[in-house]
Amino acid sequence: MTAEMMCTRLLTLLKPHAVKRNLPQICSARFSSLRRQHENIITAFRQPGSCFNKSDDHEQTIWSPSLAGHNYGRRFFSFTPAGIVNAAPASVQPYLRLMRLDKPIGTWLLYLPCTWSIGLAADPGCLPDLRMLALFGVGALLMRGAGCTINDMWDKDFDRKVSRTASRPIASGEITQFRALVFLGGQLSLALGVLLCLNYYSIALGAASLSLVVTYPLMKRITYWPQFVLGLTFNWGALLGWSAVKGSCDWSVCLPLYVSGVMWTLIYDTIYAHQDKDDDLKVGVKSTALRFLENTKLWLSGFTGAMLSGLVLAGVNADQTLPYYCAVSAVAIHLAHQIYAVDINRPEDCWKKFASNRNLGLLLLLGIVTGGLWKKRNDDQYETQLNSISN
Repeated sequence: MTAEMMCTRLLTLLKPHAVKRNLPQICSARFSSLRRQHENIITAFRQPGSCFNKSDDHEQTIWSPSLAGHNYGRRFFSFTPAGIVNAAPASVQPYLRLMRLDKPIGTWLLYLPCTWSIGLAADPGCLPDLRMLALFGVGALLMRGAGCTINDMWDKDFDRKVSRTASRPIASGEITQFRALVFLGGQLSLALGVLLCLNYYSIALGAASLSLVVTYPLMKRITYWPQFVLGLTFNWGALLGWSAVKGSCDWSVCLPLYVSGVMWTLIYDTIYAHQDKDDDLKVGVKSTALRFLENTKLWLSGFTGAMLSGLVLAGVNADQTLPYYCAVSAVAIHLAHQIYAVDINRPEDCWKKFASNRNLGLLLLLGIVTGGLWKKRNDDQYETQLNSISN
């Protein structure tokens, strides 16, 4: 082709009507290419086992790729409990799920009664012992994990028959009974290390709770009140926290607080048990949800009255002040709304109301701490009055 012919061809392509004629085809081809790329990315995200397709029993977590940088295969870390578990090596994930690290609500419910007791034991005008709060936090994480491991070892056959629990590591075969037993030994050894940091009275008191931890999972086979035994187990920290700070238990404070915690567990775990009542009937497992059925709200109201009475008595015996009783009043309102609003025939609503008890426990802790700090303020006012009278 001569130079003249090439110039003629170029001028023809650059004419306005030629551009108008060719532009739609160019744009259409480019758009189709981009659409195919997008569909390929979405298909990859939805593949089973993809790091972008993770879920647990109650919620789904989406792992978003960096589209701007086209890092489509990259796995991004999330600081949520589920994100931490998903970011762990594949061989470790079943053990983290066995100890329910991805569902921390149980750890909170075990830890909070400990914090109440530690807070009530604080000196007037002082914050709770931060070292004790940290120790009990680690202990709660380990003991909750150990309790879940024991529970799953006992209940592996039941769990396989219940849709919500069929995917648990032991029930699904991801972890053998022997490996679970070894893992349990490791958790209990670490928990013992935490316990040995306390005084001798507290070591003996803490060791006494192990029998409850081991036998609780059997109660659902024997009685319709396994939630009561869970309450005895989960609220042991209401006794242990005070003794760890003071060296022994003041039963006038610790016992009402412990009873209040047991009543609280009966409330939230009965609501929780309503999620599984149909499956429990099929497999022959008992619970307070099946015991109470349509009378559940009446029973829960009675437990609420007992819980609030215990909190008031514990506060009086601990010389608590106005902020504490304001918090107890707020707890009463929270429980009243929880019981009134819960739909016991909707599992998702039962879970929502159950999980809200973490906020209830934190609210009471706030009242205990501010009530303890308020004591110093009252003491200062009393000293000022005495000085003014003497002068």
